[in-house]
Amino acid sequence: MAASKAASMVVVLALVLAATAVAPARAAMSCSAVYSTLMPCLQFVQQGGTPARGCCTGIKDLLDQANNTPDRRTICGCLKNVANGASGGPYIDRAAALPSKCNVALPYKISPSVNCNSIH
Repeated sequence: MAASKAASMVVVLALVLAATAVAPARAAMSCSAVYSTLMPCLQFVQQGGTPARGCCTGIKDLLDQANNTPDRRTICGCLKNVANGASGGPYIDRAAALPSKCNVALPYKISPSVNCNSIH
């Protein structure tokens, strides 16, 4: 059960980081792509410490790819789903701390209550 919560938090982290990031003009971003890109963040979400270089790189790459409102909202929705599954405990707090730990500015907070429709 703890592994499942940790995985959920990683997904939340990935969603939050990806919420501002979107795939290029080609195909729309998918939650599976977001989660895959942010998988290196799982250890930080589960255990704390310092995020892996691959985690921060993944977050920054997603942000670099974010170029339209539908993709940014999709990423936000993916992260929100993860946050809903991981609410409570230290996981959500660690996931929410990732943007600042990686020196990335997000236009919203990683949270189960974020309004993804307000993202442009």
